[in-house]
Amino acid sequence: MTAQIIATQPIDGQKAGTSGLRKQTRVFMAPHFLENYVQSILNGIGGASGKTFVVGGDGRYFNDRAIQVILRMAAANGATHVIVGQNGILSTPAASHLIRKLGTDDGFILSASHNPGGIDADFGLKFNMANGGPATEAVTQAIFEQTTTLTEYRILDAHDVDLAKIGETTLGDMKVSVIDSVSDYAAMMSELFDFEAIRALFAGGFRMAFDAMHAVTGPYATAILEGTLGAPKGTVLNGVPSPDFGGGHPDPNPIWAHQLMDIMTGHDAPDFGAASDGDGDRNMIVGRGAYVTPSDSLALIAAHAHLAPGYKAGLSGVARSMPTSGAVDRVAKAKGIPCFETPTGWKFFGTLLDAGKANLCGEESAGTGSDHIREKDGLWAVLMWLNIIAASGHSVAVLMDNHWTTYGRNYYSRHDYEAVDSDAANGLMDHLRSQLGSLPGHHVAGLTVTEADEFAYRDPVDDSYTSGQGIRVMFSGGSRVVFRLSGTGTQGATIRVYLERVETSPNQLHLTPEEALAEVIAAAEELAEIKTRTGRDAPDVIT
Repeated sequence: MTAQIIATQPIDGQKAGTSGLRKQTRVFMAPHFLENYVQSILNGIGGASGKTFVVGGDGRYFNDRAIQVILRMAAANGATHVIVGQNGILSTPAASHLIRKLGTDDGFILSASHNPGGIDADFGLKFNMANGGPATEAVTQAIFEQTTTLTEYRILDAHDVDLAKIGETTLGDMKVSVIDSVSDYAAMMSELFDFEAIRALFAGGFRMAFDAMHAVTGPYATAILEGTLGAPKGTVLNGVPSPDFGGGHPDPNPIWAHQLMDIMTGHDAPDFGAASDGDGDRNMIVGRGAYVTPSDSLALIAAHAHLAPGYKAGLSGVARSMPTSGAVDRVAKAKGIPCFETPTGWKFFGTLLDAGKANLCGEESAGTGSDHIREKDGLWAVLMWLNIIAASGHSVAVLMDNHWTTYGRNYYSRHDYEAVDSDAANGLMDHLRSQLGSLPGHHVAGLTVTEADEFAYRDPVDDSYTSGQGIRVMFSGGSRVVFRLSGTGTQGATIRVYLERVETSPNQLHLTPEEALAEVIAAAEELAEIKTRTGRDAPDVIT
């Protein structure tokens, strides 16, 4: 085995977004593209010599080949040890846990999260640091700078490592450990939640449907829900990971998880339903005939987290991304704990979690988690809900009704306009920016603007500053609309429009979101001129 030095040159388009670098699969498969990016990561962190890495992914198309490339490059660059999930499989939460538990230097997570998989779909690579969380803004920038000047990469001339067999082997001078993908994560969950109470819940006839969406959470959910907790066989649907996610879109929302929604709204529906996404870090919560928005789920968990053994001491603080509804803010205020508003991207929660300022975080895009790792965690959220249901004795619908009665309801929806022409999308945002100074006091679709700005964030721990994080327009009465371009797509631009209205009147707590948000939706269209500027008559996805 010899280390080869391959001459190369910079490749455009290798700047990571909010969750690593995501491109169409064929782009990653192109000559030198993956190798350039991996070498840029290793250069950007000061080299791999003497370091230990965790490597794994969600099993999507090209994961197996990409992992072999990363192993050979790590060896050629002097890494001492790499820990890999069996068959290359590791959920993002499990990878974060392993980095922390084993004290490794960093980790490579191969996933494009909730994006579709396949040779004609999407692929991604994310770099996580020693705390288990995504690379910071500074490290991400250092990696990008390497991509613009790279002239060579190092890779070992060697055969593939057998990732199907658990055990240790060597690749050149580097040790490779292939480990069980599930066991360490499952053990951590048993320490955080009251498994005896949840086991008794299932033993008493409680029924659940969990849609793994042919993605990475299938083995984890099967082992924990059906194995350890005793849920009936068949509780986990679509539980075998597939390179193309069964031809579906592994995004846990009512549109793409339609099989689960049909079950939960159908005849003789189970008591509880849930789903997770491609790499296992997102979740969807559904009761019998009752869908829970991610923002409401975060708020309810904040109100009841003390019912789980791992959180019985209470919460030190909560954090949410700026576009996430203010529902959790109301809980935090009632409990007298801090609530932080950050930019979108889990990496912004990392400093708060490390400093102990918060131990519960969430994003409206179906991500919820705590300080047990430094990533959002789909199955963790599902187990937290099961713990709350077991401890309270209440159904999902009753829990939400009681919550709204106590704290009020933040009606909320997100409208996504996908694959919009980039120039049109940027023009829409520029149009909004041009209005910010004159909007306060302005009347729009029957609402009065009280504030308008472009969100910026100064981290209270490390004093880092991040700007340009979305345009906010606030109205009297607590309603608001947020406009943001997403960084998770691979074609064109995705315009996300977040709509919110606060309601505390008891007789207004059970409207449909469409009814409650009608004025806010009309205001968003009038402000942004969405139809005129994008040519779209309606959003592609409403959640």
